[in-house]
Amino acid sequence: MSVAVNFSVEMPRLAVSMLERVRKQTPRVHCLMNTVAQKLVADGLSALGAIPSMTSSSDEVQDFARKADALVVNLGTLDKQRREAIGLAVDIATARGIPWLLDPAHCDYSLLRARFAQDLLKRQPAVLRANAAEYALLTVPEHLVAVETGVVDRISFAGRTVSVANGDPLIAKVTGTGCLSGAVIAAFLAVDDDPHMATAAAMLALGVAAEKAALRASGPGSFEPALLDALAALEGGEILERAKVT
Repeated sequence: MSVAVNFSVEMPRLAVSMLERVRKQTPRVHCLMNTVAQKLVADGLSALGAIPSMTSSSDEVQDFARKADALVVNLGTLDKQRREAIGLAVDIATARGIPWLLDPAHCDYSLLRARFAQDLLKRQPAVLRANAAEYALLTVPEHLVAVETGVVDRISFAGRTVSVANGDPLIAKVTGTGCLSGAVIAAFLAVDDDPHMATAAAMLALGVAAEKAALRASGPGSFEPALLDALAALEGGEILERAKVT
């Protein structure tokens, strides 16, 4: 019991520290992103204190990846050109040793996409972020942090799972918030050497921001800008007060 109590206290403190480092270090996160979600993701990273870049041109993506501190690979709007760009960007991330995250968006809809996601998992991303349907379809290697999102987000690594119960139902009503969570995780990965704790801290920070946003929103239309405002104004004390982690 004492271990659980200590963790529930220490994890929010880690999240506060990492949030402060993101704002101080302003990591650059390159996002190969679902085109539907690009603006929300870019705005969300900027609000948090990170620097987004979004190009998916195969002619330029390696140059952008060379300047990034972390990489997000999202399969939401996948085509031949984007597949090529993903391969090139992952090559650079691997060569430079920067962390990268895979979001296999909608891989449960397409066998071709599921196979591509499984191939990417062999290239050793630091983190997999997936919903329950996507997660169940994939064979997840033991060496990476695996995030299964839901009402309670579960972040697992090496036999240990952190559960984060923060958030609000409105977050599921706005397209791109799941994509944004992957980008927030990448920003936290860029400032901390423990990918498991960085991922849990990122999910906690975003969950608390969502709760704050929901207090001001009257529906999905007002929730999106409120979430950006909440990310920008998020304070350590709010994370410590609201954290629901086990």
